[in-house]
Amino acid sequence: MSMRFRVLSLLIPCLVLLGPQLASADGVDRLIEQLEKSSDYKVRVSAALNLGRRGDQRALPALIDALRDDNKNVRGVAATSLSKLVDGSTKASLRKRALSSLDRLAKSDKDGFVRKQAKGAAEQIRDKGSGGATPSGGIYVNIGPMSSKAKGAGQLTGLMRKTAEATFSKKASQMMTAWPSGKDPSAGALRKSKTTGYHVDGTLVTLDVAAKGGATLVSCKVSMLLATYPEKSMFGFLDGGARVQAGSSSRDIEYAQQDCVTAVVEDLIARKIIPVIQQRHP
Repeated sequence: MSMRFRVLSLLIPCLVLLGPQLASADGVDRLIEQLEKSSDYKVRVSAALNLGRRGDQRALPALIDALRDDNKNVRGVAATSLSKLVDGSTKASLRKRALSSLDRLAKSDKDGFVRKQAKGAAEQIRDKGSGGATPSGGIYVNIGPMSSKAKGAGQLTGLMRKTAEATFSKKASQMMTAWPSGKDPSAGALRKSKTTGYHVDGTLVTLDVAAKGGATLVSCKVSMLLATYPEKSMFGFLDGGARVQAGSSSRDIEYAQQDCVTAVVEDLIARKIIPVIQQRHP
């Protein structure tokens, strides 16, 4: 079994504002497998809870299936996690399936707590709307493809982008990261809907691995930029880093690298980028 990773420290991110101021795939696959296959209900509860926190849409089918779990705690947590994940970017078929399953649970589950959680989750999802209409007012955040300067780490750029999307979904759900049409909006579309656009992108600058006793220390550094959209005129630049302790196997190291990058991207967006955008739109 792989050693559990521990983030030793997040290096304090430095944000530089330009102009006038105002860590398998990424851990989600492992959690899905635990939710679907573990014989220990406590493990399934933990997996359902963490999938909700990750904000990755890939978890939706597993969480919907978990509403039929034999354990009431798993069903209740799965319902709560669905209320966090289902939003305007969710495929219509999955949204419909989630609501149908939650409505069934709210009416027929034998446990009162589960019925309450399912009803509340369904109401929250309906309050968010289907996301099909063009928004009026608000904030749109265009997330770039991400890049890497670290040797042999190009595969982590996809993880960086997914982490960015998930962090905005969890920490600033009122900010859109997907336009209803499925395509990036034009300047005219933004003006027409009275929506302000921003662009966020990042670069994995370094990713180092060093032996430390019988363990391994993985360190990473990520730089991110904040710009207007669609002009992409940069007005903010920041970077941060983290260290993660892992075992010595190649699998442990791979997971630690993913956890390191995830932690930094999430921290930079949650603690720096989102607050700056919010300051510009009180």
